[in-house]
Amino acid sequence: MALSQRALVIRNVLDQQELLDIHPRLRFDCRFSDAKGWAVKSQIVVPIKDGILLGVLQLINFVGDRDFTNTDLKHAMMVSQMLAKQFRSELQSTQGPYDYLVQKNKISSQELEDVQNKVALYGGSVSRILMEDFGIDADTIGASLEYYYRVPYMKYQPGHVLPADLFENIGVSYLRKNLWLPVAGNKEEAVILIDDPSDYQRIMEIQGVLNARNYAFRVGLPEHIQMFLRDDDGTDAEAGFDDVFSRLEEQGNIEVESEEEQEEESLAATSVIIQLVNRIITEADRLGASDIHVEPGKDQAPGIVRIRVDGVCRELLKVPKEHTSALIARIKVISRLNIAERRLPQDGKCKLKVRGKKLELRVATVPTVNGESAVLRLLAAGSAMPLEKLNLSAPNYKKIVELSGHPHGLLLVVGPTGSGKTTTLHGVLGFINTPDRKIWTAEDPVEITQPGLQQVQVLPKINFTFATAMRAFLRADPDVILIGEMRDHETAAIGIEASLKGHLVLSTLHTNSAPETITRLLDLGLDPVNFSDALLGVLAQRLMRTLCKACKQPYHPGKQELDHLIDSYGRDIFPELGVDLETVQLCRPVGCDECDGTGYK
Repeated sequence: MALSQRALVIRNVLDQQELLDIHPRLRFDCRFSDAKGWAVKSQIVVPIKDGILLGVLQLINFVGDRDFTNTDLKHAMMVSQMLAKQFRSELQSTQGPYDYLVQKNKISSQELEDVQNKVALYGGSVSRILMEDFGIDADTIGASLEYYYRVPYMKYQPGHVLPADLFENIGVSYLRKNLWLPVAGNKEEAVILIDDPSDYQRIMEIQGVLNARNYAFRVGLPEHIQMFLRDDDGTDAEAGFDDVFSRLEEQGNIEVESEEEQEEESLAATSVIIQLVNRIITEADRLGASDIHVEPGKDQAPGIVRIRVDGVCRELLKVPKEHTSALIARIKVISRLNIAERRLPQDGKCKLKVRGKKLELRVATVPTVNGESAVLRLLAAGSAMPLEKLNLSAPNYKKIVELSGHPHGLLLVVGPTGSGKTTTLHGVLGFINTPDRKIWTAEDPVEITQPGLQQVQVLPKINFTFATAMRAFLRADPDVILIGEMRDHETAAIGIEASLKGHLVLSTLHTNSAPETITRLLDLGLDPVNFSDALLGVLAQRLMRTLCKACKQPYHPGKQELDHLIDSYGRDIFPELGVDLETVQLCRPVGCDECDGTGYK
């Protein structure tokens, strides 16, 4: 009865045929009645249930007593309902699986209702949204489930060995779809992890599939059940991120032909693909990635999603071949690109809100011989970083402060893409941003905003370029102008002209060193005399990975390593660092959970 949660009236417990008619495995356990000396004949068994099963009420009659009637069953049901309410009150059980979170002020009742409505409409998992959007940890959600279902919570345990004999003739894909699995025990008593222990239909199905004698249940998050199954399926638990990829495998009925754009577009709109794209972006943001790379595989090989964290690419997950094009299509949809055009490169952008933080994505698609590839750059809208927090060396910091104090001239910051040039320039602007200065900026895109600045985003598609913006600025009474990049002769020439007219001009350039910058600008056709008059200085920079604070290991470097560092910095100017070579202590990378084993964070 506890498994089926349906009321039973058994007229004669010793009538094998009556028991078989109810269920082929139903037997009467006579040990208890024999020990008491009771000659039991008929029984009523009803669930004590109030949303969830809280117990079982059993009424017995002896041989010679009258048989139980439907009226007796009706009265038993009334008693069981009274008991259920009393049990729930005494157990202080919650009214819903997530009500404990409301009681603990982790989420409001209205927010919880909105989440549940969203899942009902669009699919997905309540626990995933609670973790992603509200930052509630899995164990707290598990405690809430335990309070409601009155079943012990079991979280994901890496390396947990599942009982192989209970998995005989059960497909992993079937378990993924039905969200349950045996986590311990044997045919005598199986321990089942399930996301909803009150789902008696699934429990009856479990009984038919496993055919164990007894069952014990644990409640778990759908994401954790998928992670257990992924481990058992032989895939790398660290390579993916919970069950999104696993759920993709369940879409076996969907075939995508690259020639059929309608099918591709319809698959791109399915909830699984939408959730996968959202999850990739969420996970990339959580790991601090700057870029997401979606790359198709050769022939029937799966596609690969890689992210760049701290300047180094790492693999996030593999996507089945038939879903890679749908993944790209979904990315193109949210970026407002032409989903039908797969022969030409395209670029676009979109704005998202991830875990309460606004993100802007710049998207570029490129056709390859294996299909379209996409790169998403994550631009987190934020405020300026103070100049003193940029880890500039003392001499360089002093020079930057001195040069930024000039009333006019050209100050350039150079380096490769993503090396933090704009961040440095905004640090400079923050330093000189006072009410007596009028500051204009032209950027593509505007990533960092500051009060007191007039910031403009250029739009090359409508011919609103850096050069156009510069001309407009010169008519708008500027003191300081920041120009996102000097990428052509026209922009560079107007920048130098502006600096000669009495304005301080800040800009960036993609060159590898400070001296090379001068050569590059002269190659653009600038007048060397005007250029030499205008130029204040060039700061060349790189973005360096820093050692993980949790696991870095200090050591004293040997003479060979010290000589290498001194020669690299320059023996003549090394003393300006004020380093005591006898006591200097460096640190080396080790690797831990905080930094995903890289040693850097």
